[in-house]
Amino acid sequence: MRLFGPIYDRCRAWAGHRLAARYLFWMSVAESVFFPIPVDVMLAPMALATPSRWVRLGVLCTVGSVLGGVVGYALGALALDAVWPLMLRLGWDATFVEIQELFVRYGFWIVFVAAFTPIPYKVFTIASGATGIGLLPFLVGSLVGRGTRFLLVAGLVAWGGPRVEPVLRRYIEALGWIVAVLVLLVLAWMEFLR
Repeated sequence: MRLFGPIYDRCRAWAGHRLAARYLFWMSVAESVFFPIPVDVMLAPMALATPSRWVRLGVLCTVGSVLGGVVGYALGALALDAVWPLMLRLGWDATFVEIQELFVRYGFWIVFVAAFTPIPYKVFTIASGATGIGLLPFLVGSLVGRGTRFLLVAGLVAWGGPRVEPVLRRYIEALGWIVAVLVLLVLAWMEFLR
């Protein structure tokens, strides 16, 4: 199944638009709440097109993503209050409490892993609010994870220049799936340590 390649191609076309930086910021916000496309697929071609702006682009993504993460966190907190009576009736409260304990125990690390890797960060922003992880560990994990990821992507692409783009395009599909599997292994390892 091809997922990452077509997304990369479409975002590469968007990266040349005169309002691309604004799109990148708002895409970063939306990706942390509901948007299914990882920001990297637009960040990489933009850093390639303007390598001298890679730090600005990485910071722009980080700020937008953390802002969107706070929106997701708030939605999770509000949604829990709304659905809690239903969860009690269905008997899901005990399972939720177990998941909540994992978030409280590994809060920073769960958020960091979700923020750094291309797994759906939005799920973890909403779950963080719903499970009651502290806002400060959530913000720190998000800032460190997202900042490291976006600055690393932008910096590597800017440093590699045009010679990186064909390699990135050729292996984007495999890289996307490899990272997804690695994330699942890390989460399984964390559960095993518990």
